Amino acid sequence: MISVNDFRTGLTIEVDNGIWRVVDFQHVKPGKGAAFVRSKLRNLRTGAIQEKTFRAGEKVEKAQIDNRRMQYLYANGDQHVFMDNESYEQIEIPASQIEYELKFLKENMEVSIMMFGTETLGVELPNTVELKVTETEPGIKGDTASGGTKPAIVETGLSVNVPFFVNEGDVLIVNTSDGSYVSRA
Repeated sequence: MISVNDFRTGLTIEVDNGIWRVVDFQHVKPGKGAAFVRSKLRNLRTGAIQEKTFRAGEKVEKAQIDNRRMQYLYANGDQHVFMDNESYEQIEIPASQIEYELKFLKENMEVSIMMFGTETLGVELPNTVELKVTETEPGIKGDTASGGTKPAIVETGLSVNVPFFVNEGDVLIVNTSDGSYVSRA
């Protein structure tokens, strides 16, 4: 058990028969009445975000999540196959469970798989990934004064707004939390 006073971003807890990750929290001490903790939680099974308020000092069950390093192998229809780097055991995760992460996944990429006992909860991506530009409009000389951007399609099908100097074939570093351009690799 863990007190809600000890909440921190990224903590995983069990509440209402669900496994939740703390996305955001705020300790509130009103002038009148008891203190409480207002939190924003993401359900690791469904991806839904819910706001929940706890009384100060309330206890919740801490969820024991294991992160296993795995390699993304290939897509098999609607299933995506990952292989454990140590035991070579393969698991399949449905596309519906990792819809957002598929925008950044390339074959042979190392990722962390979140496991709750024997249940697979999802894929945890690195902070940034390198993706090759497959389609973009050519930049026009002298177009950089305004510091504008143009859309580019990368090898996974994700559309990223990039500076005008980026061309087809360039390898970009993309932030996985919001899909934004960081720099060229």
